[in-house]
Amino acid sequence: MNCQTINGTARYRALIPLAATVLGIGTVSSASAETSLNVVGSWGSLEMHQKFEQPFWSRTLPEASDGEIMTQVTSFDQMGIANSDVFRYLGDGLFDVGITVGDYTVSDAPELEGLDLPMMTTESDQAREVAEAFRPIAERALNQRFNSHVLAIVPYPAQVLFCNTPISGLSDLEGKKVRGSGRSTGEFLEALGAQSLNIAFNEVPGSLERGVIDCAVTGSMSGYSAGWYDVSSHMLPLPIGGWDYVITAINQDKWESIDVAEQQLIQDQVDDAFTAPVWANAENETQRGIACLTGKGDCPAGDPAGMTLIEPTRADTERARQALQDVVLPAWAGRVDADTLEQWNAGVGQVVDLQAEAP
Repeated sequence: MNCQTINGTARYRALIPLAATVLGIGTVSSASAETSLNVVGSWGSLEMHQKFEQPFWSRTLPEASDGEIMTQVTSFDQMGIANSDVFRYLGDGLFDVGITVGDYTVSDAPELEGLDLPMMTTESDQAREVAEAFRPIAERALNQRFNSHVLAIVPYPAQVLFCNTPISGLSDLEGKKVRGSGRSTGEFLEALGAQSLNIAFNEVPGSLERGVIDCAVTGSMSGYSAGWYDVSSHMLPLPIGGWDYVITAINQDKWESIDVAEQQLIQDQVDDAFTAPVWANAENETQRGIACLTGKGDCPAGDPAGMTLIEPTRADTERARQALQDVVLPAWAGRVDADTLEQWNAGVGQVVDLQAEAP
């Protein structure tokens, strides 16, 4: 097994009964099912899990298999495990399918940062091209580091900027304390003159309210769902935190135990009934989130808030691109091997018109 050893054997053993309890609450059951999959999804409170992951794994796939595949579905936060541990536990076989944001795992797999560098792309169509070009790198990283096989790469909506103080653009971030959404985002913010802080998503509202931070980055609809509009006043809709790509992977040993025809069924269903709808939703959800946060447009999710929408300028996009080229991309290139750089430059680099070189 090539996955990295989990820190703390006692902690791992303590999680086994928890996993058995949580995953034992099966959403689909069949005494005659030949394949059983325990699935741990991403944030249980967000639309990705509720609208896409949960329905797909609990209903769509079992029905498409005519009951030959049985699933048990939960989310990592419902299990009480850290988001950064999802692929570690997946690799060790605590569950069969794991789903989490690639940026959460970069301390173990720095290659995955190259999927979602800040401001690498601002449009969902190009973001999908990036995901497709990056998939071979993701597959190698997940296989070698986490004993897992990639099934899908899909995005959260664009990761935009919320501030509790008036801003007019990126230049106003200088000197401000900003919660980023990953190491590369932190490096990007530092390049703009901001102070980057690492704060858990659910701790952001309190940190904004107390003035621990001035701004924070997350998806527009995620910020609306979490009530960030109550503690922030201005929003800049540039994907400063990228797209927070979510990777779905299956334990390699489990995958190899499934016959080829069933493997093909699973992959086809993931492609058609999960990956495609999530990508179709990405752009719409970003715009719905902006409408809900600012009151500019329809908000089907509830009562709209009244945040001030800051329209990005050409100066903003040029400054962001410069920070990416001069600071973020070289820093990442220095953390990965030559083979990864060559593969990235030949794939993602061609999509986004960038070339990565180690400093």
